[in-house]
Amino acid sequence: MTLYRAGQSIDYRVTWLEMTKRPGFGWPPLPLGREGLLVRADAPPVWWFLSLYDAVGRDYAWTDQHARPAAEVEAWIQHPEVALYALMSRGWPQGFFMLDGTEAGTCDLAYFGLVPQAVGTGLGSWLLKTALLTAWERPDTRKVTVNTCTLDHPRALQQYQRMGFSPVRTEVKSRKLVQDFTASQPLT
Repeated sequence: MTLYRAGQSIDYRVTWLEMTKRPGFGWPPLPLGREGLLVRADAPPVWWFLSLYDAVGRDYAWTDQHARPAAEVEAWIQHPEVALYALMSRGWPQGFFMLDGTEAGTCDLAYFGLVPQAVGTGLGSWLLKTALLTAWERPDTRKVTVNTCTLDHPRALQQYQRMGFSPVRTEVKSRKLVQDFTASQPLT
């Protein structure tokens, strides 16, 4: 593990992936012994989105949405072709995903993840399969896309590929960290 300090500039690799046919798996049951409710947020307020975004992405340097004007974030998350789903269990969110269908024929898995307390419980595979099948249920979907980077969970890229995504391009990007970040994998 490598610690990078706030204010430091780092290079990291982004991988864009796509899936051009519906996956062969069916709707998954929740992991044994787990209860949960998947809730679609109707016109979610910015604070609700950012609270999920922070809870899931804090350890992965998810900070981009905080740099955008609140009105811009609100317009995006409340767009009729954008859907936010939260997985609730034990009275609190376990994770969330967002589907962005604003590009004709494409549904982008814009955000996906679990809060740290839910990682390793089996909910990740359940939530990802549910997100993908939900994306394919949207009318007009001919392709589902996602991107991940080396700042994300170290198993993210592998998990997306296991679910049927194929990489279509990679790019090395740079950013200045706004908070300390501990990398658990090589960044480039």
